[in-house]
Amino acid sequence: MMLMNKAVEVKSPAELKTMRAAGGVVADVLVLLKGLVKPGMTTGEIDQICRVELKKRGAQPAFLNYHGFPGVICVSINSEVVHGIPSDKRALKDGDIVGLDFGAVIDGWYGDSAITVPVGAISADAQKLIDVTRESLMKGIAAVKAGNRIGDIGFAVQSHAQSHGYTLVREFVGHGIGRALHEEPPVPNYGKAGHGARLKAGMTIAIEPMVNMGAPEVSTLGDGWTAVTKDGKLSAHFEHTVAVTEEGCDILTLPTI
Repeated sequence: MMLMNKAVEVKSPAELKTMRAAGGVVADVLVLLKGLVKPGMTTGEIDQICRVELKKRGAQPAFLNYHGFPGVICVSINSEVVHGIPSDKRALKDGDIVGLDFGAVIDGWYGDSAITVPVGAISADAQKLIDVTRESLMKGIAAVKAGNRIGDIGFAVQSHAQSHGYTLVREFVGHGIGRALHEEPPVPNYGKAGHGARLKAGMTIAIEPMVNMGAPEVSTLGDGWTAVTKDGKLSAHFEHTVAVTEEGCDILTLPTI
């Protein structure tokens, strides 16, 4: 998905408060889904739950009709990296891992987060991939601080994932976020420490490692959306929206429940 806004916006405390509200909705729904996902559930059912929960919480969907995307959540299974389209004909199976990428809008401000969760009993290798991808996200978040650079984030993510023998998807990256779902600057999951745009307090970015068990290359299916690993091996995805501070950052997509 391409970036839409050219300028990097610094948000006010009031704007960050609204973004935190949107992020809380996203996080709460993902917590709910994590507890509901089970073998036999369709990806269409997951989408319907999200629609109900958004309405209940007074929020709008961030993804629905974005460049034509037909769902309110991206549901990506096993070798699907990102942008999986929900379907009533697609059921989860025991042993699957499923990426849930979800966004919400409140008063024109966006929140965006993703998790990868097990379906039933999964292999030790699949669980390790999930754990390392989550850890890679947190390593990236730990590199966020006013005065640091975008490359510091990518370097932290890349170093941790690669130390476990995994690869990083390069076709899709994190992004600025705020009044639009995708703003400047791009936030790659790879890079050189000390390089790239400098972080400023009040900037808001979404950091989202997509980590592959095999090779990093991906391709897009005929639906025009679903990205898959070219070698058919597993991929995992985690994401948080964060606000840069002088001391570090605030995670805006934390659960409120």
